[in-house]
Amino acid sequence: MDYKYLNNIEYPADLRKLSVEVLPDVCSELRDDIVKELSVNPGHLASSLGVTELTVALHYVFDTPYDRIVWDVGHQAYGHKILTGRRKVFCTNRKLGGLHPFPCPSESEYDTFTCGHASNSISAALGMAVADNLNGEKRHVVAVIGDGSMSGGLAFEGLNNVSSSPNDLLIILNDNNMSIDRSVGGMKQYLLSLNTNESYNKWRNTVATWLKNHGLMDEATRKKTIRLGNALKSALSPKANVFEGMNIRYFGPVDGNDVKEMVRVLRQLKNMSGPKLLHIHTIKGKGYKPAEEAATVWHAPGKFNPETGERVKESTSNQPPKYQVVFGETLVELAKQNSKIVGVTPAMPTGCSMNIMMKVMPDRAFDVGIAEGHAVTFSAGMAKEGMQPFCNIYSAFAQRAYDNIIHDVAIEGLPVVFCLDRAGIVGEDGSTHHGAFDLAALRPIPHLTICAPMNEQELRNMMYTAQLPGQGAVVIRYPRGNGVMTEWHTPFEALQVGKGRIVNGNVDLQTSNLKPQTSNPDIAVLSIGTIGNNVQKALGMLTEEERKKVVHYDMRYLKPIDTEILQKVGKECKCVITVEDGVKAGGLGSAVLEYFADNNLHPKVLRLGLPSVEFVEHGTVDELQHVVGIDAESIKQIIVRNS
Repeated sequence: MDYKYLNNIEYPADLRKLSVEVLPDVCSELRDDIVKELSVNPGHLASSLGVTELTVALHYVFDTPYDRIVWDVGHQAYGHKILTGRRKVFCTNRKLGGLHPFPCPSESEYDTFTCGHASNSISAALGMAVADNLNGEKRHVVAVIGDGSMSGGLAFEGLNNVSSSPNDLLIILNDNNMSIDRSVGGMKQYLLSLNTNESYNKWRNTVATWLKNHGLMDEATRKKTIRLGNALKSALSPKANVFEGMNIRYFGPVDGNDVKEMVRVLRQLKNMSGPKLLHIHTIKGKGYKPAEEAATVWHAPGKFNPETGERVKESTSNQPPKYQVVFGETLVELAKQNSKIVGVTPAMPTGCSMNIMMKVMPDRAFDVGIAEGHAVTFSAGMAKEGMQPFCNIYSAFAQRAYDNIIHDVAIEGLPVVFCLDRAGIVGEDGSTHHGAFDLAALRPIPHLTICAPMNEQELRNMMYTAQLPGQGAVVIRYPRGNGVMTEWHTPFEALQVGKGRIVNGNVDLQTSNLKPQTSNPDIAVLSIGTIGNNVQKALGMLTEEERKKVVHYDMRYLKPIDTEILQKVGKECKCVITVEDGVKAGGLGSAVLEYFADNNLHPKVLRLGLPSVEFVEHGTVDELQHVVGIDAESIKQIIVRNS
């Protein structure tokens, strides 16, 4: 694409050669480039558009990569990638072998820290700033936190620690009133009303400059000045400032979509000593009208026509629904039957389809913001008082609430149903978002039932069974994307907890209650969850004679595991193949091996799953399943080689 300025910017050093007056044009070109690139290679659009001016101003004012910019919620960083040597290959973003979906230090020296999840920027940047002081480095460190991330507990932990060690950290709070959906909670309301008196800021800057110029501004004096300023401000201002209360100097709000103003303010703050926070207001989707008007839809819109804003929609007629939709509709159906059911999600109501319940029963569905640990303990509190929470968290994000699951749910023995969406390989979002570890991480925890449905009907029945009296804490994990059944809305059926089923008699994925045809098999394939559909496809590729030698069990439950099945295949089959869409270490395969070892059974065991020696990178789900060897063709080859 032919751009007057952008074509001549390969790295930030090139940007810094330009005059401030042309930066609005640079922003316009950068925004246009992002829109056109993402129209054909989908990704996170609205967030990056909103911080275009901030991105340009940061790289213009600071000497990157020596100076450190730590992004929070990396889907804001597409403009950053384009300006830091990756514009020519940005077309490979999120593709197998291409650019990582989020900032990645192994990809570029400009990417200072991994930031696929939210709220880690302040802590990481503070660590860098303190280390630089210890090492005698004079670099600037900037943390950019936004898209609702300030509601995360880790952000508050970082803020609390900022003033405890000497540092000159600059925190930029990108306030756009959004995460993926609208931000919620007290922090949102606080930021909406927060402001600072301009005369007060000028007065304090004048005092600080005078003290510094006269050699009177040592660390002790600086802290005393801050405390004095805070006291005066408390007397003058009708509203307290939580950041100032933590001895973090507050500036703003500033229009974050005015690049010239951003450059001016950043230059003023750049060499100011002590920790400080710049509060900016931006518009998510800024500069592209469709994204401004519907930021949630345009957070990750898929392919679209950049001229008209018309999104390219795949035909959904006669297509199985997404698992998240089955969850959302089933939850409402169950909640109508059971008045104790409530729904909880940390900032993902649209992503997990909790928004369906929010529309029908707004008083029984709760978006707690980006706060996974709180979501779990909040659910535990409701369960303690007799409610039946369904707590829906993306599998990768639930890792952040591991202690809460143990301490506040499992030990208490509370009946919380955890629905872990996006379990297994998620695709283009890559290593930070794959739900690879939930089975292995949760299996050792007492008082947890862990299950995974093979199809939509099984998901409904697991949700129904989980809310029946006496079930305790239950984990149900299911993947991103579409299921396999068009006729999924069937009457509820209570499952026998801890019991699997034999499914290889019919390879039609539309059929749930399959009848076995195999007798005296040589090979048993044990799967859990939707990856069992790949096993069914693999069986369909075998010859009739080959298929007679194989039996396939959908285990349904990892914990408690069906020991009758394990005893049977351990004694009767020469080879047992386990298949799971999670890390092999600690998951289904490990559970099977443990049972065989404990019960003196010695069949050959082959475990298929995700590796635990390296992280799975990004690509389509089909590509990545092939890479790790859990696609139908790979499973078929394993079966044939061991027949």
